[in-house]
Amino acid sequence: MSELLFKGYEVARRYFVKTVESLDESMVDVQPEGFNNTLHWHVGHVLTVAEQFMFGFPKKSAHLPANYVELFGNGTKPADWQGEVPSVKVLVEQLKEQLGRIKEIPVESFDAKLKTPFLGQETFGELTSFAIFHESQHLGQIQAMKRVIKAVLVK
Repeated sequence: MSELLFKGYEVARRYFVKTVESLDESMVDVQPEGFNNTLHWHVGHVLTVAEQFMFGFPKKSAHLPANYVELFGNGTKPADWQGEVPSVKVLVEQLKEQLGRIKEIPVESFDAKLKTPFLGQETFGELTSFAIFHESQHLGQIQAMKRVIKAVLVK
């Protein structure tokens, strides 16, 4: 089971990173009408939430700056950003590094029960599967936003 989770994460992350690396710099901070956030926010959000799910960020993980929760956590938006915000390029490097750490998680961890079920997930393996789903969901949003932004910029 764990090998499937690792493979699933690797596939989702590879497509996510490839899509983000194909974005034009002029697009990343555009918030098109009808969308709640920017491409930049989605990249940081995927990184931050994956760190929360997989490593207990910010209490149990110091691999990302603590302010990422305020920048990219659930319910945040770029309009409220204050202070220094990491570039998409920095976030992509962190996504790549994070995948390496995910692949080092001990296999036996995936069967461990969560102290409190989260969104119907009862084991760490189920939470990992949900994290892959979450990442894929945001990949779809990024792809849709990219098309909309291109259409608006071309006009």
